Amino acid sequence: MAEREQQVAEQKEPDFSDYRGVMIVVEQRGGKAKAVSWQLLGKGRELADKLETKLYALVIGHEVEHLAKEAGYYGADEVYLCDAPELKDYRTRPYSRVVLKTIHQVKPEIVLFGATGTGRDLAGAIATHLPTGLTADTTELDVEPPPSRLLLASRPAFSEKMMATILCKKYRPQMATARAGVFQALPRDESREVPIVRIENEMKEEDIAARVLEFISETGKVNLEEAEIIVAGGRGLGGPEAFGMLKELADALGAAVDAGWISHDHQVGQTGHTVRPKLYFAIGISGAVQHTVGMSNSEVIVAINKDENAPIFQIAHYGIVGDLFKIVPAITEAVKRKRGLPIGPELATTGGNRA
Repeated sequence: MAEREQQVAEQKEPDFSDYRGVMIVVEQRGGKAKAVSWQLLGKGRELADKLETKLYALVIGHEVEHLAKEAGYYGADEVYLCDAPELKDYRTRPYSRVVLKTIHQVKPEIVLFGATGTGRDLAGAIATHLPTGLTADTTELDVEPPPSRLLLASRPAFSEKMMATILCKKYRPQMATARAGVFQALPRDESREVPIVRIENEMKEEDIAARVLEFISETGKVNLEEAEIIVAGGRGLGGPEAFGMLKELADALGAAVDAGWISHDHQVGQTGHTVRPKLYFAIGISGAVQHTVGMSNSEVIVAINKDENAPIFQIAHYGIVGDLFKIVPAITEAVKRKRGLPIGPELATTGGNRA
């Protein structure tokens, strides 16, 4: 009888009534926030409003109080700040201690991180310690209204052929990492002054095993996630030899460039970046879902392809059907003429007025 009563008790729905609110963990380096943090605050505002609850932000680092104020400008109702010399550089153990302490104190029902190298590492550590579920690399976030209050965390699955929506029904908080460039940040509003609650750092330097001796920035790499204009090339280019043509157009536009034959750091789509530029050139790109999942939120998409039935034209705002090896140099020449840039002899032969 006692065993049966225990089984019945275990079957009862968990009580999460004391977990309320949506929390965004703001990622920063050197006192500068990652754009994905403000994008997540924009989405978090929407989720919190649907749940009729508060939106929190957590800022961790050293001399980062200005970011706590920025989090308020970007939509947070309340900001938690842990500012200490030991937190100047990201290290998993001290940062995870701060996040865990804040979660235990605030009890948010949803916690979101950027799907960056730091965000993935930190979120995984937190999920293990709590323990709770964690959905990685989400591209869509929504919530079910009360009483369920479930986070609907969706991400591409089965080689990007469908979307999988993942629920965490039996644990709190519900957690997810989200790709940069997927969500829209709210307009910055300096009139918003919100409470800033300080969290004490309890780890001393001598208690932290890892040491950051030096931070060396990689050079020669483009940050596609923050680029306003992107020129992207696909298999229609025929090979890496045509990459120079795209780079010349990108240079004329002041754009970042992406092509299928360059490193993963420069690629958009399933295994690369998710981007939201103001202008996206899709050159020789068929429009397979593996690519479009990473760029469909661009403000303006210009597609160039010789196949008038290419799927890319279904999402493009402007489409040009024709030989990209004639069209791209013509556009490059037209852009250079418009901007007063020097035109090389190879472009002068294209008859730039055709653009």
